[in-house]
Amino acid sequence: MNQRLWRPLASAAFLVTLTGLAACTTGGVSVPEGQIDAPGVDLRGDAVDGVAVGHRLIAAGEYELAIKAFNRAALDRGKIDAEILAGLGSASLGLGRLGQAEGYLRRAIETEDAQPEDWNNLGVVLMEAGKTVEAEQIFRRAFALDNGESVAIRDNLRLALAKSENSATEGIETDDYKLVRRGSSTFLIRPTP
Repeated sequence: MNQRLWRPLASAAFLVTLTGLAACTTGGVSVPEGQIDAPGVDLRGDAVDGVAVGHRLIAAGEYELAIKAFNRAALDRGKIDAEILAGLGSASLGLGRLGQAEGYLRRAIETEDAQPEDWNNLGVVLMEAGKTVEAEQIFRRAFALDNGESVAIRDNLRLALAKSENSATEGIETDDYKLVRRGSSTFLIRPTP
């Protein structure tokens, strides 16, 4: 038989066989009459808060998705509060967008419900940007607002003080430090091994 004629006939026979086999199955998906949504979705259930989702995504290292979650939370709340600004700043910090992170965190600390963690994260951004003197002042403020209870803030203040003391005598490379996530959206600067 001719090769040109054989391939289309074989393909057609294969499709007929597959269709016949598919018609023989007794299973399948049964959808209740009138159901238009995906099964298992509770439309009456409460949605998870976008801020909580954003923090979980930051913990998972999914910073772009975290930014989207914080933006959705702002839409749901109808305002951008300190918690959302701090979350956006932390996610931007995780992406290495220091300018954006600094802007969000500065806006967060200007609000009346700013937390010590917001001040700490701004200090981390400033350290990464090479603004050691200002970072030291910000860490001092975070430490005071926290009453010295947070180990991460205390360690960051200690590192900032050590770096500012050493900067007069020797140049410190900023590449020797990395950001390590601690707690919920708090970052700690540690020397790399």
